[in-house]
Amino acid sequence: MPLIKLQLKPGLNRENTRYQQETGWYECDKIRFRAGTPETIGGWQQISANTFLGICRSLWNWITLGGANLIGVGTNLKFYIQNGGLYYDITPIRVTTTGTATFAATSGSSTLTVTDAANGCVIGDFVTFSGAVSLGGAITATVLNKEYQVVTKPTANTYTINVGVNATGADVGNGGASVVAAYQVNVGPEIQIPLTGWGAGTWGSGTWGVGTSSANSLRVWSQSNFGEDLIFAPRGGQIYYWDAGTGLSARGVLLSSLAGATDVPTKQNLVMVSDVSRFVLAFGANDVGSATQNPMLIRWSDQEDPTNWTAAPTNQAGGLILSHGSEIVTAVQTRQEIVVFTDMSVYSLQYLGPPAVWGATLLADGISVIGPNAVAVASGVTYWMGLDKFYKYDGNVTTLRCDLRQYVFSDINLSQNYQAFGGINEAFNEVWWFYCSANSTAVDRYVIYNYLEDIWYYGTMDRTAWIGADVSNYPVAATYSYNLVNHEVGVDDAVTATPEPINAYIETAEWDVGDGDHFTFIRRVLPDVTFRASTGALTPQLTMTIKPMKNSGSGFNSPLSQGGDASADVVRIAQAPIEEFTGQVFIRVRGRQFILRYESDQLGTAWQAGATRVDVKQDGRRG
Repeated sequence: MPLIKLQLKPGLNRENTRYQQETGWYECDKIRFRAGTPETIGGWQQISANTFLGICRSLWNWITLGGANLIGVGTNLKFYIQNGGLYYDITPIRVTTTGTATFAATSGSSTLTVTDAANGCVIGDFVTFSGAVSLGGAITATVLNKEYQVVTKPTANTYTINVGVNATGADVGNGGASVVAAYQVNVGPEIQIPLTGWGAGTWGSGTWGVGTSSANSLRVWSQSNFGEDLIFAPRGGQIYYWDAGTGLSARGVLLSSLAGATDVPTKQNLVMVSDVSRFVLAFGANDVGSATQNPMLIRWSDQEDPTNWTAAPTNQAGGLILSHGSEIVTAVQTRQEIVVFTDMSVYSLQYLGPPAVWGATLLADGISVIGPNAVAVASGVTYWMGLDKFYKYDGNVTTLRCDLRQYVFSDINLSQNYQAFGGINEAFNEVWWFYCSANSTAVDRYVIYNYLEDIWYYGTMDRTAWIGADVSNYPVAATYSYNLVNHEVGVDDAVTATPEPINAYIETAEWDVGDGDHFTFIRRVLPDVTFRASTGALTPQLTMTIKPMKNSGSGFNSPLSQGGDASADVVRIAQAPIEEFTGQVFIRVRGRQFILRYESDQLGTAWQAGATRVDVKQDGRRG
């Protein structure tokens, strides 16, 4: 019987039917390609057992002058600095009241009603009390003087909190006249909440008199370091400053509150510090003297001075308005320019020096970007995910060839488009994009472009933010377990302290022998597999399955498996002096077309598949 080597093209292609892609791979999860062959992706491990509050949508990594490796963590509820596995809450204070907050308890209940006319809270906000005295019973000063989250908002002047201790009949006080209430910045939604009807969405979108939906209410932070300090801001909000010299426990403050601050924007959609020239830029900002946000306005501070935003002949502060589009969605910094994305165009923003200071050049029109975090820069090339395709900018803006375009954009929830985000995994020459599948309001899918090999692959994973290994040793991602994980560490899923195996698999498209006009009998398969990256277990293994079909597209037809199994385990049986594994497996399957599948679900297991050979015999035409 002849041995046939399966020569399969690297990457996945789902732009056509399984049978049309006969010489390639068609499905996978937790798989990447190295030198043209598939292997399991690296594992991930929690940075620490500590957690943060809220869903993280923004990460920024930098090192202070003292050598501290810090990560800014922006969630829908809080803002943190991560250092050494600890999350330091630096969420800015929005307003502080003194002597106006009072408490009212109900016997037998742990819910307190707080009355404070200047609270400005929304449900979910955080407030820290100090200076309060006991209410007279179980609700002591120790109970009151701590941080609480707003549970309900009965009126504009009142809200409720849960103190975790049931009041008694003796709790008749109001906390005293010296209560200090420090209210943190308002929280934001963890998913997009569409606004529908006339006026929602961009001008001209939707049908006349009805409009469309606008779903940009998701809490997204932007952040950038100014020296060792951090400048950060929530989309649509004010700009904040955190001074690393004040310590990790110090809160961020309004940039406008710093000494000498003038005309700092009170609204913006993205803030950035230019690398070399050291300007602070605000995209989609309000103009000087106006409280109205202009979504196409870019403003910048004076050079080397993040507090001075007043344009004058003696400084370089200023601004400009872009004309193509209705709003600036995002911007990224590259080596020689800042690439700015509106909802329909791409601009190059470059430093020119006085008097213009910064100038914008239109690069392309008629493009889209799916969200503010969906752009990544790798090896000097800018890649991004649009609403219906992928793009790149390498001096010219072009559509990125994608073998998974139909697969991705036919199963995506565009009402949650601002949740989509991209990131770099430079060690493997990959750009990752994460997004919500069509029936999900949480991120559950990823798609990868390998820019060195120009191939694509995909899978399932729940992440909320990503930052490459520019400063840290590994790519870092935020999870729905409210922690950060290092990627490409080990081979297991260690989001928690108890590692779990990663279920990885890959399947070929349908292939046949010859033209598929005869049935083919397969009795033996010679796998070409290595387990060299596996850890722990001496005998890691994968399951290899041959799926026969009677006709292309007819589905799997189990009666075609004759007198045996279509699956077999490929096991490593020795590690040294050279790796040895199952050299051949015997199966009995008969069909016109076949699908080959490799799959593993075992702790400590990693593998790479090479050139599989099958022992085939041509059978009859009928069956």
